[in-house]
Amino acid sequence: MADTAATQPDAEPKTSMRTVVAASSAGTAFEWYDFFVFGALTTIIGKNFFSELGETAGVLAALALFGAGFFFRPLGALIFGRIGDKSGRKGAFLITVIMMGAATFAIGLLPTFEQAGIIAPILLIIMRIIQGTALGGEYGGAAIYVAEHAPDHRRGLMTGWIQTSAAFGLFGALIVILATRTVLGEEAFTAWGWRIPFLVSVGLLGVSVFMRMKLSESPSFQKLKESGEATKAPFKEAFGQWKNLKTVLIALTAVMFAQGAVWYCAFFYAPIFLERFLKVDPRTVNLLIMAATAASAPLYIFFGWLSDRVGRKWVLWFGMTLALVAFFPGFHMMSTFANPALAEAEARTPVMVIADPATCNLQFDPVGKAKFVTSCDIAKSTLANAGISYQNNTALPGATASVTVGGVTVPAFEGAGMDAAALKAAKADFETRLKAALVEAGYPTSATAERMNLPGLFAVLMVFVVAATALYGPQASALVELFPTRVRYTALSLPYHVGTGWVGGFVPFTAFAIVAATGDIYAGLWYPFIFTLISVVATLLLLPETRGRSLDF
Repeated sequence: MADTAATQPDAEPKTSMRTVVAASSAGTAFEWYDFFVFGALTTIIGKNFFSELGETAGVLAALALFGAGFFFRPLGALIFGRIGDKSGRKGAFLITVIMMGAATFAIGLLPTFEQAGIIAPILLIIMRIIQGTALGGEYGGAAIYVAEHAPDHRRGLMTGWIQTSAAFGLFGALIVILATRTVLGEEAFTAWGWRIPFLVSVGLLGVSVFMRMKLSESPSFQKLKESGEATKAPFKEAFGQWKNLKTVLIALTAVMFAQGAVWYCAFFYAPIFLERFLKVDPRTVNLLIMAATAASAPLYIFFGWLSDRVGRKWVLWFGMTLALVAFFPGFHMMSTFANPALAEAEARTPVMVIADPATCNLQFDPVGKAKFVTSCDIAKSTLANAGISYQNNTALPGATASVTVGGVTVPAFEGAGMDAAALKAAKADFETRLKAALVEAGYPTSATAERMNLPGLFAVLMVFVVAATALYGPQASALVELFPTRVRYTALSLPYHVGTGWVGGFVPFTAFAIVAATGDIYAGLWYPFIFTLISVVATLLLLPETRGRSLDF
């Protein structure tokens, strides 16, 4: 079947290829839906499962847990990559969709911290780990399955549909959340309505499993299995042989560093930046991201098709280079369009943190265990979470940190030694005093619709969408074509999920830590900028062109 497809591209019935693409894409879209629902509800998750930490720390803990799901994706890539290369593609990604669906549905049934205490966040962490592990095995299987069915000269176009699944999953998550919020109202949604988007997933799970049960094994793997040449040691072959390991490292640095940085900056960090830093209403942010996501769907297919015409390498390179040059000017323009009053207040009345540098920590905690309780950390995290840029000034050794806004000084406090309740109350008091000083100095509490330039905001977002889709559209075909059939599932999945899971998944959390340390709300962009720069250079120098390459090798 593989040989026939390669030499006679149109011989296979179109309905067969449509079934392959539809079943693979639908299941992958469902898994992205499950994963993105959690990301879109980070703030509410923090309130319900980490309420004892206070608002700021609760959101940080929820962001850390969002990142934890990404942390376990490479583990899933190894587990299901091994299954896929030894036993077959179909079985591996059928298991992943069931795991993801069960974990997501279970989150909708979990008790909150108020109802069950510490057991609530523990159960949430377990479900998040299951989600991350499942998604780690999903993408590689779906991309490989479609690519191994597709004719060589249309592989970019066919696998482009798999890439749209991320857009459909994100769009579905956002629209279900927005609809539920609108019908119930914000108070009811925060209290219990947030469960509905998780519970809705059980219906999508049924559809996905039904569609995938109809699929047969991929022709390339079936041919390998029938010849008795399927690998018995996929880890050893994929990572123990230099020719394969070298390709894994090229895929990681040349493609996946940029993919993780650009895609998650565009679709995750940008909305966090708008909502948390620029104080744009959450519903407005949701609508903007939904519109950008809807616009992205055909672009994945277009850039996949374009890569069939001009080559994978240069389409990928265009996407990552566009993002590289747009990061800093784009986010500065977003600030101007979204909340000009904030930019004016920062220019007119700069905020200053006066603290002993020895007491200031880098507030990076991907597992959510560290406690940043020095007066410096409390002052900086409160300002960073409020989206306020500030200057750093040195205090005398051992002095308690304070924040100066215009002519008003707001002293922070030392939280070491306080119990959880006392720390929460002290943080709330400090936040109240600081907010009052900021309001008095003319800092807006929210972005006003009257001064907001929505068309300008959408235009900036679309620059990043074009960059992300140019990079993501041809990516599946490019990665599949790099690796031999024997270890394709294992060798492809690991760099993909290290790039998207570790580089991409930690964009919001790492960027926040950098902002808190520097006092510059744009400084967090250095994280995606550096990873994207590495890929721009590596793609130019190391990535081979693979367009049209036969997959039977």
